[in-house]
Amino acid sequence: MISSASINYQYPSNIGIVLCGHGSRDPKAVEEFINVVNKIKSRIPNIPVTFGFLEFNRPIITEALDQLKNKGVERVIALPAMLFAAGHTKNDIPAVLNKYSAENGIPIQYGRELGLNSLMIGAAGARIKEIIDSNPIFPISETLLVVAGRGSSDPDANSNVCKITRMLVEGFGFGWGETVFSGVTFPLVDPGLRNALKLGFKRVILLPYFLFSGVLVSRVRDHSLRVANDNSDVKFLNAGYLSDQDLVIDTFMERIQEVFNGENFMNCALCKYRSNLLGFESEVGHEQISHHHHVEGCLDICVENKAHEHSHEHFPYPHAEHPLGPVTLLSLNKSQI
Repeated sequence: MISSASINYQYPSNIGIVLCGHGSRDPKAVEEFINVVNKIKSRIPNIPVTFGFLEFNRPIITEALDQLKNKGVERVIALPAMLFAAGHTKNDIPAVLNKYSAENGIPIQYGRELGLNSLMIGAAGARIKEIIDSNPIFPISETLLVVAGRGSSDPDANSNVCKITRMLVEGFGFGWGETVFSGVTFPLVDPGLRNALKLGFKRVILLPYFLFSGVLVSRVRDHSLRVANDNSDVKFLNAGYLSDQDLVIDTFMERIQEVFNGENFMNCALCKYRSNLLGFESEVGHEQISHHHHVEGCLDICVENKAHEHSHEHFPYPHAEHPLGPVTLLSLNKSQI
């Protein structure tokens, strides 16, 4: 496994780094993101590092880029602080960066999302080990692992969550593994957990595969609690989300180094915007535009109008009416979603 100590960070002068986050209505999530940025800064103290958000919070990404420009930075590396490459990483952030670069004459090199590597699998494994060590009663082989991902209209991103699940199941030797999602796709947490419990396992470890706290992690917890309350004979254990786990920081550093090595390639073979992917053929060649320009930095407005998150001009998700998918949220108490 690669550690940060084994990488020799050699960066030219006049370069700056911007971490591009989504933003959150939850102040704790923002604090956690800034903590990760500060840990990255501590690894490269001689390089200006700043951060910006797509929505909800300030500074927005263009304001972060202005900060670097005002420091005399002549070249920027931009990293998406995202686990997987879906619409935010493939379209929204690049659209903002491309526009800024063209208007300000500053070259911006775009790095990869965190994605799948041994470091990220190790970070997730560390969170699972924490909960296992504090609850060592059941054998691992008699335990069900359920990994909860964010959920996306991009099947490539969703499939990566499933791969994380399988890698963890084999790595630990769990009895079984299932993947559920907090929204957009299927199966959602509530129906997914209920189906998985039909396998008969009496201990479940739920891992929210998220970088930070926030509305979606709370949704995962709330929905799993509802299922747990209906199944008192099953022991539910909640692992922590990734946050600033050391291997996550190592992966960010690896992504920065990839830019300098010319290795920052995305997986375009399974990208629904560039490949004739089964069920998503109509989205090939979709124009690269940001769907967040109208809500950049507008926490107050967004809190008042939570429905904005459904108003972006995306292609309609082809399985929005799936019986285990987003349509099931409509039957839940609105205060819990």
